[in-house]
Amino acid sequence: MAKLKETRKARIGVYTMGLKHYWGQFPGLRERMIEYGQFISDRITAMGNAQVFFYGLVNCEQEGHKAGEYFNANNVDLIFAHAGTYVTSGSILPVHQDCKAHTVILNLQPTAKINYAQTTTGEWLAHCGACPVPEISNAFNRAGIKYRVINGLLGLDYTPEISLTDENTANRPEAIQAWKKIEEWVLAASVKSGLSGARFGFLGNTYSGMLDMYSDFTMFQGQTGAHLEVLEMCDLNRAMETVTPDEVAQKREEIAEFFRISEDSAADPLAKKPTEEQLEWSAKVAVAQEKLVKEYDLDALTYYYHGAPGGEYEKLQGGFIVGHSLLTAKGIPCAGEGDLKTCLAMKICDIVNKGGSFCEIVVTDYEEGTILLGHDGPFHLEIANGKPILRGMGLYHGKQGTGVSVEAKVKTGPITTLGCSQTIDGRLKFIITEAESTDGTIMTIGNTQTPVKFKKDPDSYMDEWFAEAPTHHFAMSVGHNASLFEKIADILDVNYVTLDK
Repeated sequence: MAKLKETRKARIGVYTMGLKHYWGQFPGLRERMIEYGQFISDRITAMGNAQVFFYGLVNCEQEGHKAGEYFNANNVDLIFAHAGTYVTSGSILPVHQDCKAHTVILNLQPTAKINYAQTTTGEWLAHCGACPVPEISNAFNRAGIKYRVINGLLGLDYTPEISLTDENTANRPEAIQAWKKIEEWVLAASVKSGLSGARFGFLGNTYSGMLDMYSDFTMFQGQTGAHLEVLEMCDLNRAMETVTPDEVAQKREEIAEFFRISEDSAADPLAKKPTEEQLEWSAKVAVAQEKLVKEYDLDALTYYYHGAPGGEYEKLQGGFIVGHSLLTAKGIPCAGEGDLKTCLAMKICDIVNKGGSFCEIVVTDYEEGTILLGHDGPFHLEIANGKPILRGMGLYHGKQGTGVSVEAKVKTGPITTLGCSQTIDGRLKFIITEAESTDGTIMTIGNTQTPVKFKKDPDSYMDEWFAEAPTHHFAMSVGHNASLFEKIADILDVNYVTLDK
């Protein structure tokens, strides 16, 4: 589905390092270093999710300060410091003292094996990018500068004319692995960029008594850079008053395209074929929900409201699930029960195009060795295993009102759950687990459910999980994304734990 709003691209700084004294001693070495740095910049640009700012060479203290100012002027989210050849750490330190962006040192050797018989000193220097990394690491550590290092091969698909060896390493596993890590760091930077200034709506309140749901809005903005817009049900009701019959008809067509309408076939008598009135109401509410998102320029939405029994707002919230599922698929993640932290986890998954569906524990299947994970909605349609089913609900368990709910499961294959909790000191904490979604049987009760097999048996996994004091909701993403989520936590300065390794 088309995104309602594009996420701001990451801004990536790149520079190559080398020693100024070498340029006069070894003709062509300077230009060779710039060529390698330009290759890195071009390849990151080709990923399509970042703006790249290539400074060029940093080869002395003065250039270090100029590079830091350049990166500050372009407000970069992440710096790749390419160790092209040896350089003094004193030349590099000013870059990162002036610009505080997260830093990843790239130790990418151009060749898998030098030509020992013919290699000159100048040729060797073109391949000794690892030489300065220990010195720089020491200087960074003592200066209090946070950094990470990627080791591997550069991955050129050609050999420069000046080279005395084969530099075509694009298909070598050491290059493939290094570039996988680089891409994950770029995606992590896109999360930092995407959250900075993002607008999270908070509609209504938090489900009463769910103490793990409650979080500090100031804490949230302080740690993510996202803005919280507190919304009232009357804001949504105002949008409802502007909905036209044509808009409802168009939304009905959209619903018919992305959902299957159930018959009276569910085991649960509470789950029936949706009535025409229920579908019409869900469509009208969905139109209003999209209007609200556009009016307040939202990037995500957390919501919950029960309303007075029989009141207008109770009826209004009864139509939430379908529209919020559609919004989630359009890049505006919607989390129920006022769970702001899980809304953040869903938004992170969405920014990196891994889905992010709202989940909790449903039930354990000890015979299959799986845990069913899901909720009564909303659901991320983009990662569904087939068309989700709409069922008319006689009631919403634990909540007031009736309406249409989504029954679906995430596509079969590798998945990663991303939980976001809050610790005693008020800091956010990510809880990450890779697992496998199976094509097991689910209940026909109008809820989303995905059978998931973890690396350990259900009880052993839950022993580890519960010991981390999680929030009882989390986001389910497609793919094995633990290393990516760890980098996101790192760049956001959020504590994390990866379970079931």
